[in-house]
Amino acid sequence: MGSQQGTVDFLVDQFAAAGLVAARKMFGEYAIYCDGKMFALVCDDRLFVKPIPASKQYMGEPEQAPPYPQAKPWYVVPEEKWDEREWLCGLARVTAAALPPPAPKKPRKKSGQVAAG
Repeated sequence: MGSQQGTVDFLVDQFAAAGLVAARKMFGEYAIYCDGKMFALVCDDRLFVKPIPASKQYMGEPEQAPPYPQAKPWYVVPEEKWDEREWLCGLARVTAAALPPPAPKKPRKKSGQVAAG
C-alpha cells in the first residue's frame, strides 16, 4: 500500500521553512530531502526520520519501526506532530545538518558509447 500524494505534499509544505525541501518517489513510496540530504521517508502514509543521534536527541524517545519490510527501524514521527510546523522544521534542520554531504554524482555515459578497455 503506497502513500498518498496529498500526504507527501502536506509534509513537504510543513518542512518548507527548513531549507530546500523536496520529495522524490522511490519504489512506490517517497524520500524527503532537505538541502540535498535524504533525511526522511513517507511510507504507507507514515513519516519516518533517519535514526541518527541528532534526530533522537531532538525527538526524545521516539517510536521505532521499519518503514518497509526487511528494513532496519527508523524513528516514527507521530501524526499529532505533523501540524507543528516549527517542530518539524527543527527536526529536519538538525537531522540534515548531522548527515554527510551527498556523494557527487558520476557522469552518465552517453548511449551508444562503449567503455574503453
